[in-house]
Amino acid sequence: MSDVTAKSGQPLSETDRTEIIATAHAAAEVAREVTLQYFRGTALDTTSKKDAGFDPVTVADRGAEQAMRVVIEARRPQDGIMGEEFGPKVGTSGLTWVLDPIDGTRGFISGTPTWGVLIALRDADQALFGIIDQPYIGERFVGGFGHSEMTGPHGTGALGVRSGVALGDAVIFSTFPEVGSEVEGRAFHDLAGRCKLTRYGMDCYAYALLAAGQIDLVVEAGLQSYDILAPLAVIEAAGGIVTDWQGGPVLEGGRVLAAASKELHDAALAVLSTY
Repeated sequence: MSDVTAKSGQPLSETDRTEIIATAHAAAEVAREVTLQYFRGTALDTTSKKDAGFDPVTVADRGAEQAMRVVIEARRPQDGIMGEEFGPKVGTSGLTWVLDPIDGTRGFISGTPTWGVLIALRDADQALFGIIDQPYIGERFVGGFGHSEMTGPHGTGALGVRSGVALGDAVIFSTFPEVGSEVEGRAFHDLAGRCKLTRYGMDCYAYALLAAGQIDLVVEAGLQSYDILAPLAVIEAAGGIVTDWQGGPVLEGGRVLAAASKELHDAALAVLSTY
């Protein structure tokens, strides 16, 4: 991964990288403050984005994104911003912040600590930097610019995917059957049936666990760019691979395969690419 802006085509300076990292952490801090005001509380106003079905959004989603936007616009006004809850802001730098204030809103409103705040910075071609933050547990997973680490109750340490795991011994996570079509669901279950252990409903926390070397595969479908860009940056920085089900890029979302190793990625693609 090269640290190149889309606007100038020149490598980012050390000052730029330092500012970007500091801005991302500052945005994560304000999102923590907002989301924890509402998590497991009684003042959570939940509505659905869809007339049919249930696609929840809460006052915490909107408040966290607004707070992050204020931080980013104050510290890096030249950058664009794209968030899940509000319209895009066009920048002049060629860099865009991609925000998901609460990835896993269903988990959030259910009281499970598997939701997260996703913050990514991208140029035209790649995700440059990402944070997966879990405010309630106090864990933060960071990746980009040649560095990856996690902080949490056990302190601070380097991230790193695990290696040497065959498909038959792999642990696979997904949000299926909550997301994806019937055909995509069949594809997932075909692959999961070849793995040792399957777990569901972890949202972005599954990607964090892959980067931390706890699990081996994450497979999903129907994602948006704000769902995957931060996990993409974190997992790649930890040594993993993230593509679509044909082995192509996932900057705009869609069907996602995240794997801890090339061998597992190849084995999973051999199954998923037939669907």
